[in-house]
Amino acid sequence: MTSLGGPAVALVGATAAGKSALAHHLALESGEVDIVSVDAMCVYRGMDIATAKPTPSERAEVPYHLLDLVEPSEEFTVAQFQRDARATTEQIWSEGRRTLFVGGTGLYGRAVLDDLDIPGRYPEVRRVLDERVGSDLVALYDELEALDPVAASRIERTNERRIVRALEVTLGAGRPFSSYGDGLTSYGPVRVIQVGLDVELEVLDERIEHRFHRWMENGLLDEVASLLERPGGLGRTARQAVGYRGLLSHLEDGASLEECVRDAITQSRRLARRQRSWFRRDPRVEWFQNLDDAARRLVEVLSDADRFVRD
Repeated sequence: MTSLGGPAVALVGATAAGKSALAHHLALESGEVDIVSVDAMCVYRGMDIATAKPTPSERAEVPYHLLDLVEPSEEFTVAQFQRDARATTEQIWSEGRRTLFVGGTGLYGRAVLDDLDIPGRYPEVRRVLDERVGSDLVALYDELEALDPVAASRIERTNERRIVRALEVTLGAGRPFSSYGDGLTSYGPVRVIQVGLDVELEVLDERIEHRFHRWMENGLLDEVASLLERPGGLGRTARQAVGYRGLLSHLEDGASLEECVRDAITQSRRLARRQRSWFRRDPRVEWFQNLDDAARRLVEVLSDADRFVRD
């Protein structure tokens, strides 16, 4: 496992838990901390409001990284994020500064904090498999079972997406998909301390609703409409962004705006629950209900000049 070379800490938790505001305040007070976004949708240019990106004035106050990397028509993989995050943190440390990872995209976080061995992409292999999948899923599963029985045993016979991905990697890389290690099923030693914000679901639900209505007042519908007008429009991944997906139904299919807003709020609440469950499974996260206590722990880690992320 590759080591990371400088002082760092991660602030994690569900959407609307208060991560962004706390991180910005801490970095602004310190003057020596850069914030590295760990958010799968913040990488897309023009998707600003419902991703809760820092404002231009906030970016002028504090260095932010891994925002606005690609157009929303493009796909952006976990492997790309891992590569860019490594390069970014090395640059931060080379300048004598400290890294604060902030975000709720658990897979992206694990990719960086645990240095996961991530399988590559093999477009030509994938194209052939996609052509077969409609009428040949059973045969594809049987093929995976023959080539990588361990991976097959972990996948339901009807799970098209995972079967195709496992075969894509096995055939494209020339090594079993299962050989990429335990991945997300196990938790290794602490390489980066993770501070989690623990907020009750009822509080999150209320915050999410109020926040979404504020986003609408701030022009979210116009933002989504402008994204559709960009060259290439919105790609498959960007279209799945919570907060954007519902409004697309209104703009493209004529669904009631009121219903779409209600659906977007519901989807955001479900996202919060998924994120909360994801981070709760990690026994290494240090949880705090009190923001002041969380802030003190973050400062304690980042202020320790002798603390480095460990293998």
